[in-house]
Amino acid sequence: MRSMTRYVDEDLHGAEFRECDLTGARLIGVVMQDAVIDGLITNLVVNGVEVTEYVEAELDRRHPVRVLIRSEDPADLREASRQLHAGWAATIERIRRTPGIERRSVNDEWTAVQTMRHLVFVHDSWFRRCCLGSKELFTPMGIGTTVEPYRGAHGLDLSLDPSLDEIVSVRDAQAAELEAWLDEVTAVQLAARAPVPDDDVWPPYARGRLVRQCLGTVLNETFEHLGFCVRDLDLIEAQDAE
Repeated sequence: MRSMTRYVDEDLHGAEFRECDLTGARLIGVVMQDAVIDGLITNLVVNGVEVTEYVEAELDRRHPVRVLIRSEDPADLREASRQLHAGWAATIERIRRTPGIERRSVNDEWTAVQTMRHLVFVHDSWFRRCCLGSKELFTPMGIGTTVEPYRGAHGLDLSLDPSLDEIVSVRDAQAAELEAWLDEVTAVQLAARAPVPDDDVWPPYARGRLVRQCLGTVLNETFEHLGFCVRDLDLIEAQDAE
């Protein structure tokens, strides 16, 4: 415990912890009302009860596509991709009904267009590069990691400000490319080691992973960011209705 930062009798009302590693954190005798926890959470014990399984089961109930995303069956993965694309298509239509909403941010989160531009980057890095072994430059409009030297590397152009239509066009082409690949891929191919090129391009930690794991990152990112986008659209619309 010597390396642990301790907060005793501190007022952390309204505190925000963003992109923090809280592994092993202990909150003892705390008051947590109206708190929100969002992230990669495992082995979370609340008042002596391990709640992670309850949370995961409820998320699966609300979003059955999560079960498909975890499957090893290519048919399930194809269906997951189809459902995610349909979910994004419906969300984009919702965005079009309120012009300008795609560039509004909530709580310093990415806007809808920034979120979609990040998924452009996810496809280029985790699908084309890791699943296909591509060495091509990334799509310039993509928004990647903030970690240097990858932030503006390998073809990304941070000065770009594409329109919603331009982003949607790229995302539709990427979705078609992924679905065509999924139509042909086999369980054996998914279980093979990912053909990640041996160079210094994002993501460096993908080497040694299986194709299935890299595909899982693509599908999970697509799902999670859809949820973030819908959440923020709900908040914006609620604020406008007040």
